[in-house]
Amino acid sequence: MQQQPLISITDVGRKYVIGAEVIHALKSVTLHIEKGEFVALMGPSGSGKSTLMNILGCLDTPTKGEYVLNGIRVSEMSDNELAEVRNKEIGFVFQTFNLLPRSTSLDNVALPLVYAGIRRSEREERAKVALENVGLGNRAEHKPNELSGGQRQRVAVARALINNPSIILADEPTGNLDTKTSVEIMALLEEIHSKGNTIILVTHEEDIAQHAHRIVRMRDGLIENDYPNEHIKLISPRLNKLRDRGTDFEGI
Repeated sequence: MQQQPLISITDVGRKYVIGAEVIHALKSVTLHIEKGEFVALMGPSGSGKSTLMNILGCLDTPTKGEYVLNGIRVSEMSDNELAEVRNKEIGFVFQTFNLLPRSTSLDNVALPLVYAGIRRSEREERAKVALENVGLGNRAEHKPNELSGGQRQRVAVARALINNPSIILADEPTGNLDTKTSVEIMALLEEIHSKGNTIILVTHEEDIAQHAHRIVRMRDGLIENDYPNEHIKLISPRLNKLRDRGTDFEGI
């Protein structure tokens, strides 16, 4: 029996009515993503990339078509049902980090477990492990304003992984970072992918997209092309070169 794709979107469309005008942000999109893939989603402003991202992340629902995520038909779910699916199935990493400014790294990472009803002692233990896994075990009690941009994004990645989600949806994860730190965050995502996680990377930066194993390009509410990336940049050698120069990654 053939295994079903982790994500299956069929003839999905999304339109918005603004006054007398109807805007077709997505016209007809069919997309299948297998478990364990690393996919980059690209497109210029107005291409429908952000709308598709919102649908993939269960932040919005299509006006036509079907979306099945990990065997769950989510295209016609209520807002409350979508919120439950998001918490269980999707880990988000945003450009602006989206951390609670008055909470510690530990509490920020543990937040999805609060919504999942996990008791406090278990939340804290799992959050400590998640922070250690991204190299921030010694920053658990630091608040976002006490961390660098790279460290804040690492906290966001740890939070995204805390519920063992089906997919990691990274929306412009390096958009607010310098080049060196961007390399580090992409290396971290590559390491996460190597452990079997499915990653969907939304970016407008060609060099960042080249780290993915498959690139989906959008234009005018449609998929313009979708192909394997034959020129994957191997991040590990670049990372090793930085290590050889004595770079302190925990400070990034």
